[in-house]
Amino acid sequence: MPSWRRFWPGAASAFLSEASAVALLAVSAWLIVRASEQPAVMYITAAVVGVRAFALSRAVFRYLERLTSHDAALRQLATSRTDMVRRLIPPAPDGLARTRGGSVLGSLVDDVDELQNLPLRVVLPLVSSAAVALGAVVFVAFVWWPAALTLLACLVVAAVAATAWGWVSGARAERAIAPLRGRLADAVLDHLGSLDVLVACGAVETSAGRIRAADEQLRRAVTRRATAQAATSAVVSLLAGAATLLAVLVAAPGVVGGALDGPALAVVVLVPMAVFEVFAAVPLAASSWRQVRAAAERIADAVPAHDSSDPTGELRAATGVAPALGDGLRLRGLTASWPGGEHASLHGIDLDVRPGERLLVVGTSGAGKTTLAHVLVRFLAADGEYTIGGVPVASLAADDVRLTVGLCEQHPMLFDEDIRQNLLFARDTAADDELSAVLERVGLGPWLRERGGLSARVGERGALVSGGQAQRIALARGILHGFPVLVLDEPTAGVDADASDALLTDLLSAVGPDQAVVLISHVQVPPALVDRVVRLEHGALV
Repeated sequence: MPSWRRFWPGAASAFLSEASAVALLAVSAWLIVRASEQPAVMYITAAVVGVRAFALSRAVFRYLERLTSHDAALRQLATSRTDMVRRLIPPAPDGLARTRGGSVLGSLVDDVDELQNLPLRVVLPLVSSAAVALGAVVFVAFVWWPAALTLLACLVVAAVAATAWGWVSGARAERAIAPLRGRLADAVLDHLGSLDVLVACGAVETSAGRIRAADEQLRRAVTRRATAQAATSAVVSLLAGAATLLAVLVAAPGVVGGALDGPALAVVVLVPMAVFEVFAAVPLAASSWRQVRAAAERIADAVPAHDSSDPTGELRAATGVAPALGDGLRLRGLTASWPGGEHASLHGIDLDVRPGERLLVVGTSGAGKTTLAHVLVRFLAADGEYTIGGVPVASLAADDVRLTVGLCEQHPMLFDEDIRQNLLFARDTAADDELSAVLERVGLGPWLRERGGLSARVGERGALVSGGQAQRIALARGILHGFPVLVLDEPTAGVDADASDALLTDLLSAVGPDQAVVLISHVQVPPALVDRVVRLEHGALV
């Protein structure tokens, strides 16, 4: 919800707009019947002015309500989306590993958008409509109290019946819509992200069929919701007619007995129509509330309850100051597991990484090498002792740890930009000469000249470069950033055996002598390239 300071002008304007609508019909009904009695003009002048005033005020207050309420809701929407992104960043990537990309995207876009309906379609209509309906009942009571009782009874029955009908007929469809949107988004993302593989395997039509099936399910759910809302509106319309008929019945004795004149009868009979026009927003508000609540629950499910990089679950603010490496990294009795995992991927790890050291970590697939890499850069939290220069990592913000310990992943992320921009992510103040020099250091000088310089594009996710070239670009970023410790996770993955040694030689030669390197590999590495070798088996050092 927006703050009360921003919300109340919209609520007040909504009330005044809807009150003007009811007052307009009441005054118009009185004026028409009174004018038919042909009184002196002076007796109906005030009513004529009232009709004009209420007609104008209805439009003016409606405009002010739209302006102020949407301004408040959209400001809060921007804050909510920003807060969600801030919550998603610290646990990424490992804290989101078990969440589908389409689900996160749906929560960040559709579900957060749905939250704006809380002030606009739930609270605002309920507050203004309830206030106007109550005021109308009190007003009718001053004219003819039996008609006020029938109006109140019809309003209560309409609220209960329409809300119950909407709940029974549309609640299931409303709950299903957002998950179905996430399923459709997943199908589209999978299709577009794997289109080359689908074409190669002849599975494009199968994948497109998944998209069509998800779209059809979503369409049926939306149709069921719209049908339920239409039925709810029909129930309200029927009860509006009933309220008018009952008003005629209870007012007839008063007219016959002379206690109720013609203009007053018109007011008693026609006011319920205006009240129900305003009150029709109440059942729709109940439907919107169910959708908002479901969206909020999905957002809560999409955002991890705890930061996977912090065992305490606290979100420490980054200082922007890199912890001093000092005498290096120290791990003692370290145990770590992936979010949602039943068993520890690492246990009892005792390891030191000294400044300037070239450390090789070997082991078979599943031995825990990647887990160790993610622990070192604080993507994953770990139990036990882990210090940088004698400072416990648990006392540091994860972003600050990653200023000292950098990671070149097995599949480096390259953006669909030119080579220059992909390097400037590491240090945006670097000049072109520095960028060309660092590419020369990692063995990409001739390739850069062949591609036409730093303005050459690398394609989406590096589609226009080979696996070895992507690793070299990632290393160039690490060198530009100047990490005191650089973790290379399987840098030869996707590189043929003949080029593997050459790539490792270039990578390790390009790193400065003061930089420590933790090289993780499942293939043999020439002994001359490293200072020390440790082996991981089943999550433990042997």
